[in-house]
Amino acid sequence: MIDAYRKLWPNRAGVDAIGTEEELEQKIQIELNDELTHPRVRKTRQQKLELALTRIEQSELTEEEKNNLYALYKKIAAQ
Repeated sequence: MIDAYRKLWPNRAGVDAIGTEEELEQKIQIELNDELTHPRVRKTRQQKLELALTRIEQSELTEEEKNNLYALYKKIAAQ
C-alpha cells in the first residue's frame, strides 16, 4: 500500500520517509485534515476526501491498488 501511495503522490515531501502502515495512515490523516495548508484556505475533510478519491480513480494504479487505497482513505476519514 505504501508503494501505491508513493506512485499516487510522487513529488510530495516526506513520502519517501514512509516506512510503516502506521506512518502511511498518519500522512493520510494529515492530508484529510488539510494540516499543511494555511487555516484561511483549508478545505473541509469531506472536500479533501473527494479530491483524494478522484485522484486515485484517475491514476494509473492497478485496480487492486486503487481499491486498497480507496478503502484506506474511507476508513481513515470515518475515524
